[in-house]
Amino acid sequence: MTYNPDAHHRRSIRLREYDYSSSGAYFVTVCVQGRECLFGRIVEDDMVLNEVGRRVEEVWRSLPERFPNVLIDEFVVMPNHVHGIILLNERRGEPRVRPNFRGDDEQGEHKVRPYGTADFSLGRICQAFKSLTTVEYVRGVKDHDWPPFAGRLWQRNYHERVIRDEREFIGIREYIRNNPLKWHDDEENPANAPP
Repeated sequence: MTYNPDAHHRRSIRLREYDYSSSGAYFVTVCVQGRECLFGRIVEDDMVLNEVGRRVEEVWRSLPERFPNVLIDEFVVMPNHVHGIILLNERRGEPRVRPNFRGDDEQGEHKVRPYGTADFSLGRICQAFKSLTTVEYVRGVKDHDWPPFAGRLWQRNYHERVIRDEREFIGIREYIRNNPLKWHDDEENPANAPP
């Protein structure tokens, strides 16, 4: 098949004017391919992790060991996705909630860094999380009879929101904490998928 720029393009969902390696707070969601519920289940409004979900949680908690500029805040592993707040710092210490935006003359990270994801950026951290959990999952399929997944474990990208102020930060924390309570209405719940 020949390359057709109108049909074969990947549109970025990131803010063009924003540097995703700058200090700040980020709300991140990473979803399992096909909304498969691989990490456990909701029982009486509580998330009950299975062995796979516990391993995903361990990898998330270990991100600060791999990335010295990362602190993790509230997070939850759901049956088929993960929500969390990642705090990026230039060095260990208190992060700023409102990160810096670049001026209008900048062209976005894909223009500034055309040869890959910047080290210690949010994108690099999410890539590492997805890669580490996929390797662990494949190992679990072989060694512990975890159910195999078709194709890939995670959806191609991830969702992020730059947290701009303290009020938004507190609201997102509460949303993450209460996510298991709202599973019956969650758009990631396979029972809510359009027919």
